[in-house]
Amino acid sequence: MEETEDSSSNISDLAPLSHGSNSVQLRHYNERVVLEALRRLSTASKAELARIARLTPPAIAAIVDSLVSNGLVEARGKRFGGKGQPSAMFGINPAGAFTIGLHIGRRSLEGVLLNFGGETLHFEQADHEFPDPDEVRDRGNKIVQTLRGHLGDQANRLIGLGISAPYFLSSWEAELGAKSGVSGRWRDVDLRSHFREAGGLPVFVENDASAAAAAELVFGVGKYLKDFVHLSVNTMIGGGLVMDGVLQTGPNGNAAAYGPMPVTASRLRSTPPNEGPFEILLHRASIYVLMRHLAASGSTVTRVRHLDPMPDDARIPFAEWQNDCAGALAQAVVSTISVIDVEAIVIDGLLPRALMRDTVDMVRAELRQVMPVGVVAPQILDGSIGPRASAIGAAILPLVMLFAPDSAILTRKGTDKKAMMIGSKG
Repeated sequence: MEETEDSSSNISDLAPLSHGSNSVQLRHYNERVVLEALRRLSTASKAELARIARLTPPAIAAIVDSLVSNGLVEARGKRFGGKGQPSAMFGINPAGAFTIGLHIGRRSLEGVLLNFGGETLHFEQADHEFPDPDEVRDRGNKIVQTLRGHLGDQANRLIGLGISAPYFLSSWEAELGAKSGVSGRWRDVDLRSHFREAGGLPVFVENDASAAAAAELVFGVGKYLKDFVHLSVNTMIGGGLVMDGVLQTGPNGNAAAYGPMPVTASRLRSTPPNEGPFEILLHRASIYVLMRHLAASGSTVTRVRHLDPMPDDARIPFAEWQNDCAGALAQAVVSTISVIDVEAIVIDGLLPRALMRDTVDMVRAELRQVMPVGVVAPQILDGSIGPRASAIGAAILPLVMLFAPDSAILTRKGTDKKAMMIGSKG
C-alpha cells in the first residue's frame, strides 16, 4: 500500500498544475507534470503525485521509477505517522541537471550556474558603463567557461544556456549616456550564436524582465499565484505577465514592457522637462533616474549596490526619488488592473533588499490614495529573488523549455516554433 492518509503538503496554496494523461503517447508530458509537482511541493509520495497529476497509481509508479533511474528524481526517505504503511517520499535531484544563465544588463554582465533544484551554485559579474557587443561576447565566453569548470566530471549534466537581455539594447542612448553608435551595433547581433563557449548546448533567449518574472514564477512567490504582474525596478523599468500560471510574452515578445506606460510628470528637479502630453514610467521608476538624481544632488554614489549602507550624501536625494518612483508605480498599477484582472503585482529589482521593501510599502500606501472605483485592488507583494532575478531567470529558460509541462511539447512542430520564437528577439 503506497499511502492512505491525506497529503500533509500544502497543495491548495499552489497555483494549478497541468494535468497528466495515462496515454502512452504522452509519457514525456506526464514526466514533466510530475517534475513540476515535485518542484513545487519539494517532496511527495507516489500516491500524492497520482492525485495531483490525475494519473493511475501504476502510471505514476512507472514515471517516478524512470525519473529516478535517469537521475532527475531521488528518494527522500519515508514519512511516518499517517494511516497505513510509511510513504516513500521523492524529490527533485539537485544534481540531475545543471544550467547556465547569462544576463546582459545595461550596467553589468552576470552569469549564474544553477542546479536542477534551483540553487545558485556560482555567480560571476563584470561591470560596464554600457554593453559593447564584442566585450560582452568575450566576457560572456569567459564566464561560461568558468561556470562550466565548476562542474568538473558533472559537466555532462549541463543541459543548456539561457540568455536574458533588454530587447532594445539598440535604444535609449540618451538615457544611459552610451557612446554614439555603440548601441546600434546590437541590431546585427544574434544572441543565440554569440557565445562560442555554449559548445553545442541548446541556447534560449528571453527579454530580461520576462526572465525575472519566470524566476519569480518558478522559484519565488509566483508559484503560489495564478495571475500576476512582475515589475522589475532595474536600470530601466520592465515587467512580465503571468496568466493562468504561464508566462505570457506576446506575439512580439514584448508583453508587459511597462517602460512606455504613461504617467504624470515627475516632481524631481533633476528630471529634464517633459516635451509630450504625459511622462512615461521609464523616466520615473528606473534606477538610471535615481543615479542621475543622486549625481545632480552631489552624491558620490555611482552604483546602486553602494546604497547599502546608505551614505549620508545620498539619504535626501534617495528619499526624493523613492517617493517619486512609488507614486509612478501606483499609477502604473491602476492602469494595469484597468485592463487585466490579476491577483497580485510583485515588485522587485536592483535596490538593496531593505530599500526595496520600503519602496514596495510606499507603493501600497500610494495605491490606497489613487485606487479608483470599479476595479479590485491586487495584492502588492515583495519579490523574493532580488537583483539576480534576470540572471536566474535566464538559467531557468532551459529548464522550462526542456522540462515544463507546456502543451507545445506535445507536437514536434509546437516545440520547434516555441524555441524559434524565444530566440527571435535577440
